Amino acid sequence: MSATNGIDVAAFKQFSDAVDKTPDNAGARFFVSTEWKGQTRTVATVKSYDLRGETHERDFTIEADEPNELLGTNTAPNPQELLMAALNACLAVGYSVVAAKMGVTLRSLKIDTSGELDLRGFLGLDQSVNPGYDEVRYTVTVDADGTDEQLEQIHQAVMAISPNYANFAKPIRMIPTLDIVR
Repeated sequence: MSATNGIDVAAFKQFSDAVDKTPDNAGARFFVSTEWKGQTRTVATVKSYDLRGETHERDFTIEADEPNELLGTNTAPNPQELLMAALNACLAVGYSVVAAKMGVTLRSLKIDTSGELDLRGFLGLDQSVNPGYDEVRYTVTVDADGTDEQLEQIHQAVMAISPNYANFAKPIRMIPTLDIVR
């Protein structure tokens, strides 16, 4: 087994080739169910995901809460922190895999992300104010055995292939359904 950055490069290539050969079966569908637990607390559960037509079982919980200053109980990260953590985690996977494919060993990788919300939008005080982010900034700090040119190539590739980078950078069509239980 040839592993770089903990990635089995041969297995990755085999998986990538299989997806390439069957584009009609290239889907990955993820499911998260979230329940309100009172005040500003929620607990999300992850029980399975579908990959290329097969369901794979999982068992994870993800808690969220707001800090005291935002009327929460400060028992877990808030949704914005989880959103940024999800972006950072997805980018980190991309750096690890793309670098491994290029034969570049990462010694360390850190991603710092920040964004500022205008609370007037979130609180519904001004309809002209975006309740979300107008911009999100992130800095990737990497120590690796690649050249500067290779690291820039990896950086550009990650931005081109990262699902969560795309989720942040491009609009997503949202399809809401309200199911009222009485």
